[in-house]
Amino acid sequence: MEKSYKFHLVPNWDEQFDILAHDFTPSKRIQSNVDYVSKHHSEIDPERAMLVTESYKATENQPMYLRRAKALYKFLEEKTIYIKPDELVVGNLAFKPLSSMIYPEYSYDWIIDEMENQPFDQRELEPYIISEETKEKLRSIKDYWLGNTVFDRTNSILPEEVKTSLAVNVFDVGNYITGGIGHFTCAYDKAIDRGLFSIRKEILDRKASLDKADPDYADKVTLYDSLVISIDAVEVFAKRYAKLARKLAEKETDEQRKWELTMIAENCERVPMYPARTFWEACQSFWFIQIVIQIESNGHSISPGRWDQYMYPYYKADVESGLLTKREAQELVDSVWVKLGETEKIKSTPVTKSFSGACKSQNLQAGGLTRDGLDATNDLSYIVLNASGRTKMCEPAISVRLSVKNPDSLWEKAIEVNKLGIGMPAFYNDEVTIQMLLNRGVTLEDARDFSIVGCVEPDVPGKTYAWHDSGFFNLLRCLELALNDGYPMGPAYKKYGRVGVATGKLTDMKSIEDVKEAYKKQVEYFADLIVLANNVEDKVHQEMAPVLLPTLLIDPCIEKGIGVSHGGAKYNFTGPQGIAISNVADSLAAIDTMVFKDKKVTAEELYKALLNNWKGHEVLQQKMLQCPHFGNDDDYVDELGHFAAIVYCKAIENRPNARGGIFQPGLYPVSANIPFGETTWASADGREAGVALADGISPVHGRDVNGPTAALKSVAKVDHVIASNGTLLNQKYHPSALSGIEGNRNFMNAMKVYFEKGGFHNQVNVVSADTLRDAQKHPEKYKNLVVRVAGYSAYFVRLGPALQNDIIERTEFIMA
Repeated sequence: MEKSYKFHLVPNWDEQFDILAHDFTPSKRIQSNVDYVSKHHSEIDPERAMLVTESYKATENQPMYLRRAKALYKFLEEKTIYIKPDELVVGNLAFKPLSSMIYPEYSYDWIIDEMENQPFDQRELEPYIISEETKEKLRSIKDYWLGNTVFDRTNSILPEEVKTSLAVNVFDVGNYITGGIGHFTCAYDKAIDRGLFSIRKEILDRKASLDKADPDYADKVTLYDSLVISIDAVEVFAKRYAKLARKLAEKETDEQRKWELTMIAENCERVPMYPARTFWEACQSFWFIQIVIQIESNGHSISPGRWDQYMYPYYKADVESGLLTKREAQELVDSVWVKLGETEKIKSTPVTKSFSGACKSQNLQAGGLTRDGLDATNDLSYIVLNASGRTKMCEPAISVRLSVKNPDSLWEKAIEVNKLGIGMPAFYNDEVTIQMLLNRGVTLEDARDFSIVGCVEPDVPGKTYAWHDSGFFNLLRCLELALNDGYPMGPAYKKYGRVGVATGKLTDMKSIEDVKEAYKKQVEYFADLIVLANNVEDKVHQEMAPVLLPTLLIDPCIEKGIGVSHGGAKYNFTGPQGIAISNVADSLAAIDTMVFKDKKVTAEELYKALLNNWKGHEVLQQKMLQCPHFGNDDDYVDELGHFAAIVYCKAIENRPNARGGIFQPGLYPVSANIPFGETTWASADGREAGVALADGISPVHGRDVNGPTAALKSVAKVDHVIASNGTLLNQKYHPSALSGIEGNRNFMNAMKVYFEKGGFHNQVNVVSADTLRDAQKHPEKYKNLVVRVAGYSAYFVRLGPALQNDIIERTEFIMA
């Protein structure tokens, strides 16, 4: 391998480049590529739907793994590919940047319904351009798919009480009924370091050594054959890019670009089939793996994980040998970030309400500990943070792992990037996260090596298939049912009747303990149902949509001869999320204070006010709003927050799932607090029907009035360890709050105290409400304004009005 390239990747390649400096100005190349992506509008790509349908028709009655493998091969062999001007890392998900493919095998009803009755290009949330030609193509395959999808099979199995619970929005599991699973970090290092040909040989060797008397022999042979076809498909895909790059190089007149295209061709001829030799090859290998997994599975939150760890050996070798300068390495990382930022996934309108923002939640971390428990910070830890600051795109979702062993310089870099107003990185407490995983049976070394998947979900990279985000659970709806003998209040009362268990009405309850017990019974009842629903979904995915590429890169699937969809991973979890603990805490505090302690209102008066959505009871509503609120370091109401969460967590944890693993609870909403709020009736905290619920474990907007430190202390009192699928805290700071070195230091010190007290996570928007309101009025001026929504960032002007308002209404802090 030569020690220097013929050309350099940036004009100022040899200038002093300080990775710790807070200069986030991108190169002309990177800015040009960001602009190229941002000029495109989201569009529906019909290619996958058409090619997969052709393949499925040709493979009727074959084992599903083989059908999936052959469909993948056909698509990667025939899909549209392109190379953008000036890009250094190549490979496209869809036929244009920001376009979304259609996955008919998961659900097709909503595709046809929205295409014909709710035009994609007129959707309030995440509109998509769709051509008449595309419409005709999608109509042409309708008869094949309707009644023959994951959705159809699941819907035919779910019992009526589950369907009623879904209709009333006690919980929601629609994400995995209509789409793929995703939500994992695979062993990228396995593909990059070994190459797929090495893995292919391992598969063939294991197939040859199988015992023909093994009752699972035929299933294992089918899996191994399907994995080999999948690897061959990736090889075809990579070689197509190599051929295209060489063709473009032949026509290119600029010598610099001609050389770059030639290098791209050489990279694609080598990776991901052979081991990467350079940082550039490693970047290309990573990207091929990232997109082919997304192409196969329709999965959300395919998360790159600890990028600064598995990519570091290549970076270090190239910089030390003189092949690359640090500035050139930054250019390559920035190039990968642009690729991550050009991916999208279309979702049905109901699912979009809970996952708003067109995000892919490709979570990528910097910092933390090594498997041996040492500080893992290296040059790439800073470079990946720089990349997010330089590209300012909403993907990848950057997180920083922070241990007491990490240097303050890592904190400072993370804070400086956050101050750019992109809502990233999110901050994670290594010590608490490790305890979360240990609590679920993960080994210490694996726990130290955790990655964050999707929004906030801890995961062991390359060893876990965890069904994070398997559902959303409306805790405030459970309290509503607890106060009304299992019946929903409002219009749903007549439409659905009793949907919960009989626990009496508020008027029957003599103490707050009676209320809490009724809440507990409702939560436990619906926990049974969401577990049932998730396990049905899991079984249907095993039957109709098992995935192959994750099986290659999650251990010990190949060794076992068991696909990841069927339980081949070392760790198998299922993780539904509880929502609205702050509303429940505030409501319990208000009931206890006003009805049982101070006796300022009777249970009958409050019950009547709730039934009437506070109409005619506005004075009482204001009194209820003045009761203690979670988020102010008040032990009384904070303990009720802990109670609201622990009831849910204990009802969910350790239930058996369909892959031989267990359920684990989380406490975060993505954006489901908006649609849940729309259907949840008035609550005793003074909230009116239809108003958004609290997000994650954050206090109710505007109720945390004692400053950011008090809010952090309240949140730390929740048991984060038991909520091992992750908890989410949102905070918003006025830009002046974090200005200068002093602002950085104040925030860092507050966060360190929060972590010491047991907090798991925090994510911050550093933007004023005035700026966001102006963006609502003049969206054309704020096209690239990025904000933190839940465990992901999104372009503010692409969010719906309800979610925009929810972000604006978050308490805006000034550091004391």
